[in-house]
Amino acid sequence: MELFWLAVSTIAIGVFGCVAWFWGSNWILDRIYPPRGPNAGDNIRKANQIRPWLFMGPAILFLGVYLVYPIFDSLWRSVHNARGTDFVGGSNYAWLLGDGKFRESMRNNLVWLLVVPALSTLFGLIAAQLTDRLKWGNIGKSLIFMPMAISFVGAGVIWKFIYEYREPGENQIGLLNAIVQAFGGEPQLWLTLIPWNNFFLMIVLVWIQTGFAMVILSAALRGIPEETIEAAILDGASAWQVFFKIKVPQIMGTIAVVWTTITIVVLKVFDIVFVMTNGQWGTQVLANLMYDWMFRGTPDYGRGSAIAIILMILVTPIMIWNIVNARREVR
Repeated sequence: MELFWLAVSTIAIGVFGCVAWFWGSNWILDRIYPPRGPNAGDNIRKANQIRPWLFMGPAILFLGVYLVYPIFDSLWRSVHNARGTDFVGGSNYAWLLGDGKFRESMRNNLVWLLVVPALSTLFGLIAAQLTDRLKWGNIGKSLIFMPMAISFVGAGVIWKFIYEYREPGENQIGLLNAIVQAFGGEPQLWLTLIPWNNFFLMIVLVWIQTGFAMVILSAALRGIPEETIEAAILDGASAWQVFFKIKVPQIMGTIAVVWTTITIVVLKVFDIVFVMTNGQWGTQVLANLMYDWMFRGTPDYGRGSAIAIILMILVTPIMIWNIVNARREVR
């Protein structure tokens, strides 16, 4: 209950703060540059030049404090020792190259990158196409999109129960083992089965991101001119040909944006692995490895920061390409 009221009060304070800033900054600006009198035109022009910066000011401030500053701080820490007291140059990065857990994390992240964006985009595209053709399609979209409303931690807990294991002969509270046992099979410790446990974790993120892909791709499909589709049908094109040769090529840019957006999410995946396996049994990923070095046992901020910089280097080019491509689509 305390957490509930804390959340409610935080939202209320945030909304009130935004309204107060909007009203107060406008009031002060209108006092400095009154929109009346002999200089009204000049005052309105000056106020209109300043007003956008007043509204963007808090966002710029918070982005600077919570995004820009941590980047430079991580860079500084990555070339210092565990406590940040001595300069060690590239030693932390050299350590990464020889560390087995880092190589495991890179390998797992690569597999995640190959599997999750592809399946999420594919299932999202299929769901978008099918739900647009059904009478109850909006209900279907709501159900598919619903996992997006669940936090990664919550999703991890839900799926951990699905994979839950009990000794043979006991009641299996895990859905998957209950199904296996009902068909005469032996229950398994699914999250310890190397390397399949990585794919069991990936299913969770695919389950979440399919809804996101479906919503974006559904909007793109609805934006295709009806004349193009009707002309293809009149020319004798089948439903499959219309979909693969008419619709998909026209939304390829949107598909690329969805793919790369999910790719960025995958590179930063942490919560699901942390909740379900904590990186054990060959499931370690970069973000979880960074957390281990930063906050577990004796913290080593140098090595943890080096992993963070590697993660940022991997994410940045994809993010830039995504932004450029999204702007191109808007134009």
